[in-house]
Amino acid sequence: MPFDDPSLPAAPFGEAVGAPLADASLITALAAEFARRAAEHDAAASFPFENFERLRATGLLALVAPASAGGRGGGLRDALAVVNGIARGEPSTALVLVLHYVIHSQLQRGPAWPEALRERIARSAWTDGGLINILRVEPELGTPHRGGLPATVARKVPGGWRISGTKIYSTGIPALSWLGVWARTDEAEPRVGIWVVPRGAGLAEQGIEVRETWNHIGMRASGSHEVVFNDVFVPDDHAGELRPPADWAAPDPTATAWMAALFSGVYDGIARSARDWLIGFLHARKPTGLGGASLATVSRLQEALGGVEALLLTNRLLLRSLSAAVDGGAPPASSDSLLVKYTVTNNAIDAVARALEITGNPGLSRDNPLERHHRDVLCARVHAPQNDMILTGAGRAALAK
Repeated sequence: MPFDDPSLPAAPFGEAVGAPLADASLITALAAEFARRAAEHDAAASFPFENFERLRATGLLALVAPASAGGRGGGLRDALAVVNGIARGEPSTALVLVLHYVIHSQLQRGPAWPEALRERIARSAWTDGGLINILRVEPELGTPHRGGLPATVARKVPGGWRISGTKIYSTGIPALSWLGVWARTDEAEPRVGIWVVPRGAGLAEQGIEVRETWNHIGMRASGSHEVVFNDVFVPDDHAGELRPPADWAAPDPTATAWMAALFSGVYDGIARSARDWLIGFLHARKPTGLGGASLATVSRLQEALGGVEALLLTNRLLLRSLSAAVDGGAPPASSDSLLVKYTVTNNAIDAVARALEITGNPGLSRDNPLERHHRDVLCARVHAPQNDMILTGAGRAALAK
C-alpha cells in the first residue's frame, strides 16, 4: 500500500514554496521498510534501533539542525513531511523524531542556551545521529503544563551542578545521546531550567538508572521508560534557560506551533495508514452475497469511506496552513496552533474508529494492522496540553478579544 502523500508537504491553496529538503521517495521507502517490522516491535515493546540507524544514514536526524553544524536547516514543513510519512510506517519512531526535531528548532531560537552546547548538540545530529529529548514528566507532578515546580533538583557544586530526581514517560531513552532534564535549583528562590546530560559510555556509571516500565497499549516501541537521576554531575556550561518559574508561563507561539503540528502529524499519519489498509480490505473482500463483487462496490461503504476522507482532508489543509505560516515567519497565536492539534488528533482518532466500524471482526483481529493503528492513535489524547486545557485556553482567548 502507498505511504506517500505528495500533497502534504505542499503549501496551502497553491501558494508557492521552495523545494522540500526531504525527498518524498526516500520517506516513502523508509516508511515501507519500517512498517515491515512495526508489528514485531509492537508485540515485544522493543525499541526500533535499526530505524534510527537508517535515519542517521540518510541524514534525516540532522534535517532541522543548522547548515553551519552540518545539518540541512529544515523548517516546519520539512519536519512535518518526514514525521507524517514515517508515522505511516512505524509511529513510535516518528514520535521520538518529533521531540528531537522540536528541540533542535528551539536550540536555534534560544539564546539562553550556551552557544558551545548548542553547537555540540546540533553537530552530533549530523556526525553521530545524536538524539535529544527533554525529560519533563514526574510521578508526583505529572505534566508541567498544569503547573507546579518539578521535584527534580539541581544542587550547585564547584564547576557545575548535581541533579537528583525521577522522570517518567522518557520517550526514546534507549537511544538518546542527550538527556535534557527539566529541574529546579535548590536556591531560596528557585529557578527552573534545563540541564543537559551527555550520554557517556554507560548510564549506570553516570548515576542514571533506566527502569523499563513502559507497558502501554499504544506506541509500545517508543521506549518511554522511567529514568532516575542519582546525584548526576552536569557541568556549568550544560545548563540552559534558568529563570524564575513565572517566566515559563508565557507561551512561545513558534514553539507551540512546532509541537502542535508535529505531534498532530504523527497521529494523522497513523490514520492515513489505517485508511490505506481499509481501502485494500474493501477491494479484496468479496462476500458471496455480492455475487463476486467486492465491498468497494457497496454505496454505504463508499459513503463511510468518504467520511474518513473528509476528516483527513481537513487535517491536511490545517497542517499545511500551520507549517506555511510558521516557515513564513508569522506563527499564529498559541491558542490557534493548539486548536489545530485538537482538531487533527481528534479527526485522526475518529477516522480510525470509523475504519474499525466498517470492517468489524477483521479490523479487530491481531492478524491485521488496524487494531494496532487504533491503539496507537488513542495515544494522541495524552500529549500535553490535553483537550480540556486546549479548549479552555481557546475560550479564554476568545473572551479576551
